[in-house]
Amino acid sequence: MNTENATRQVVLDTETTGLEADMGHRVIEIGAVELINRHLTGRHFHKYVNPHRAIDDGALEVHGITEAFLADKPDFEVIWPEFHDFIDGAELVIHNAPFDVSFINYEMRQLDTAIDPIDKLCAITDSLALARHKHPGQKNSLDALCRRYAVDNSQRQLHGALLDAEILADVYLLMTGGQTQLFSTSAHTSDEIADLDLSPLVDLNLRVIKASTDDLSDHESYLEFLADRLPGDGEQVLWRRLT
Repeated sequence: MNTENATRQVVLDTETTGLEADMGHRVIEIGAVELINRHLTGRHFHKYVNPHRAIDDGALEVHGITEAFLADKPDFEVIWPEFHDFIDGAELVIHNAPFDVSFINYEMRQLDTAIDPIDKLCAITDSLALARHKHPGQKNSLDALCRRYAVDNSQRQLHGALLDAEILADVYLLMTGGQTQLFSTSAHTSDEIADLDLSPLVDLNLRVIKASTDDLSDHESYLEFLADRLPGDGEQVLWRRLT
């Protein structure tokens, strides 16, 4: 893929020993996947980190990563050069970004108190803030967004940084894709859509290719797949509402 003038994003997640970096809690896992021009490239970063401290019981219940498992893992100082190279200059997409950013900045300060914070190294996009703006008053956890956008998170029994980053990448692309805005009720009412002037399109002499019987069958099968993954009787599937 030609990356010249391309938009590079890194979708990132961390696991930690507790909830507050200011209380001395540490990063224990970092997972990240790369997007170029909104396409997953297959490149990823994943490391476990030895925190040299105890893990809170509440955190252990969330991610299941034990101190014994981390005992032989590298310090943050060891993984930092590779991590820095992976994220340098990218836009970071993080769910509840202030949490992860605070922990990464804490780790960076342990290396060098004069080091610039991560938000000086990278642009930061908080996908939780985006979700709250797009779906006000609704649950916007990663699991809730997976249900809303029919993203498979069946392997997510416990939180894991790389798996969560991969899932978040799928959710983020769907949430920001723009295609759903074409007939979005928040963008246009049904009457407004009906009143849209489409006459300029009529004179383009475009070739019309109608769907074959197999195409229609495949489309119907996909709608059934979506309907099975959404709450209710599938009425939330956009194409069902349009037809």
